[in-house]
Parts: sequence; C-alpha cells; structure tokens
Amino acid sequence: TTRDEQWNKRYREVWRFAKKNHRGPSRHHIEEHSLLNWMKFNRKSFNQGKMKDERKKKFLKLRALITQFHRVNQYM
Repeated sequence: TTRDEQWNKRYREVWRFAKKNHRGPSRHHIEEHSLLNWMKFNRKSFNQGKMKDERKKKFLKLRALITQFHRVNQYM
C-alpha cells in the first residue's frame, strides 16, 4: 500500500496545483517538473493499459480538471 499512498499523495499535489493555478504543470517551470513527470508517466501507463482500475478513474478526473482550463480560440 505504500506505493498507493505515494501515488495518492502525488495525485493530491497535482490536483491542488491545477486548482490553484488553473493549469497543469508546465515544462517551462523547473519547480513543476516533478509534477509534470508524474503526469507524463501516468499518461503513458494509462495509454498502455497498465494502470490499476481505481487509479484510472482518479487520473481521468484529474485530466478532465486540467482540460477544462485549456483556452479555446475565440475566433474559430
């Protein structure tokens, strides 16, 4: 369960970051790289079908949260 606890802790960190900053972690800010790397690793394992089911639901919620902050081109 230690791995699950670590995963959940990092999940909460990224969630709080996204809520506070209205965006996902950026590669342009060095202090955000650990959060970004966590997102990238989990995106890859999700896409490869290697993620546990209980993590899938949470990860999809996190991605939906971050996606809602994406800008939409007003001229399209």
